Amino acid sequence: MKTAILAGGKGTRLAEETTIRPKPMVEIGGKPILWHIMNIYSYYGFNEFAVALGYKGDYIKRYFVEYGTLSGNLTVDMENVEPVRRHEKDHAPWKVDLIETGDETLTGGRVKRLKPYLGDSTFMLTWGDGVSDIDIRKLIAFHKSHGKLATITAVRPPARYGHMRFQDDKVVAFEEKPQTTEGWINGAFFVLEPQVFDYIEGDMMMFEHAPLENLARDGQLMAYRHEGFWAAMDTLRDKHNLQKLWDSGGRPWAVWE
Repeated sequence: MKTAILAGGKGTRLAEETTIRPKPMVEIGGKPILWHIMNIYSYYGFNEFAVALGYKGDYIKRYFVEYGTLSGNLTVDMENVEPVRRHEKDHAPWKVDLIETGDETLTGGRVKRLKPYLGDSTFMLTWGDGVSDIDIRKLIAFHKSHGKLATITAVRPPARYGHMRFQDDKVVAFEEKPQTTEGWINGAFFVLEPQVFDYIEGDMMMFEHAPLENLARDGQLMAYRHEGFWAAMDTLRDKHNLQKLWDSGGRPWAVWE
């Protein structure tokens, strides 16, 4: 089963970082968040990816070319026809299709443009800026159990601000950014059947809007409720929060460690 990752957006709310690189290449712990996302899937045995490129897509291409050829120990023999010899492989066993999907294409259009690379079987899809400790095996098992075309992961993200707890009007405790207990949001980490492509009409369609809405209307969209950790890196503040978690050793999404 292949995993599609959307990595073509401009990341305007993270402009401090994305003026020089695409958002999926913004680093947490010295590695692009895209690397973190791929490691989540790889931990569960899913090592084939189709990455939808757009804004500064060449940056991502260069990263993977170097990741696959320059990692680990090397010997450089200038007199040899093939001057670089690798001693061992020091990287994940990934096969990555890097597909140009246009600078201005919206999320639905990017998904549709990946169709030739995803085959005619069940595939997974996520965004290139969100991490989670989701159990991919359980997600897939849930998808297979209901027989519908699409599964979306529903999450309750951490609250943006701390909460106060009261007894009548007296403040009795402060809670530092607890996980919200009301409402569920789209956490990506989809499992999809190829018929979902029929719900996407063209490049200028947001996958989060008409396709998902119409799948829900047709009774073909099911929600896998993930109660654990989930976070998206939309802003510089989000990036700093993830970096703080990484530095403290509290890395709930790093299931591969």
